[in-house]
Amino acid sequence: MKKGQSWNSLKTFSSFGRSGVKQNNDDLVNDRLLIDCGEDQDCVLGGIVALGKFDALHIGHRELAMHASKAGPPFLLSFVGMAEVLGWTYKPPIVALCDRKRVLSSWAPYCRNMVPLEYQVEFSKVRSLSPRQFVERLSKDLRIKGVVAGENYRFGYKASGDAAELVKLCEEFGLSAFIVRSVMDTAKRSHNGVAAAINSSDKGQVSSTRVRHALAMGDMEYVSKLLGRKHRLVLMVNQNCLHERKKIVLPNSCMLNMPPAEGLYENCDLVTGGYLGPCRVIINSDTIVIEMKDENSLSPNSIQEVRQLDIEFG
Repeated sequence: MKKGQSWNSLKTFSSFGRSGVKQNNDDLVNDRLLIDCGEDQDCVLGGIVALGKFDALHIGHRELAMHASKAGPPFLLSFVGMAEVLGWTYKPPIVALCDRKRVLSSWAPYCRNMVPLEYQVEFSKVRSLSPRQFVERLSKDLRIKGVVAGENYRFGYKASGDAAELVKLCEEFGLSAFIVRSVMDTAKRSHNGVAAAINSSDKGQVSSTRVRHALAMGDMEYVSKLLGRKHRLVLMVNQNCLHERKKIVLPNSCMLNMPPAEGLYENCDLVTGGYLGPCRVIINSDTIVIEMKDENSLSPNSIQEVRQLDIEFG
C-alpha cells in the first residue's frame, strides 16, 4: 500500500525515522508525562496510543480504540485540566470518572477482545510544547509503537499541528501513525438546530459537543446512538438522600456527571452493583426523583447500604 493510500476508513503510515535526543532520566522523573503511571513511565510501552480528549467516550472515540487494537495493545491518552488552563467554563463530565473503566470494558468486542486502558496527561505539561516536541516526548519518554488520531486532530502549542504534520513527525521518530476518518452522525436530528453545525469545526461528525446538545434536549434515544450505549447517570448517596417505599429523592449535588434536561423519563433502569429494576426518573432544578415501577425492588435498607446509584436512560 502506498503512503497515504486509504484503506476503508483508515489511512496507515509506517516509518522508521532517525533517532531522537537521548533521554534524560532525571528530567523524566521530575516531569513525568503520564500523571497516573509510575516513574518508569512504561504503562504504554510498545503500544498504540489513541490521542484525544475522550470526555464522552462516544462511538467516534470507540472507532479510534478499535483501529489502535489492529496494530497492538490499545491505549487512550486523555488530556485533562484543559478547562482550568484555558479558562473555559466548567462543564460536568459526560461520563463519571468512576464509570470510565466499565465503558472501556464494553469496547472489548470491538477491540479484538482487548480492553483499552486509559492514561492521563496533565494539559499544563504539554501546552507549551511544539508539535515536534510533543511527538518526541511520546516517542522517547513513553516508548510507544504508534499513534491513532482523528482526521481533525490538532496538537502542539496553540493547536498548531494537524493530522498531516502528525504523520510527518511520526515518520521522523520511527512511529506508525493511523489517521482515522470521522464517524458521522447518521441520526440526523433536526430539532433545535442540532442537525446544523454547532461549532466552527462541526461537519456533522459525532462529537462530545453533539452529545451534550442531545443531553440538553433530553433526547435519550439520540444520546444512545451517539454513545453506542445507554447514558448512565451516577449519583453519590449521602445523608440528604430520602428513601420511601418505592421512591428515592436526592439533591442534584449528588450527580457526578451530566444529566439530561429537566423532565420526566419513563424508560430507565436503576443499578447499584447489580440490577435493581425499572424506574421512572424526574429531574428538576433541585432534585432528582427515582420512582421504582416495582414496589418490591427496594428493601428497607438497600439504599442505606450503598454509596452509589446508577441510572441508565432508555
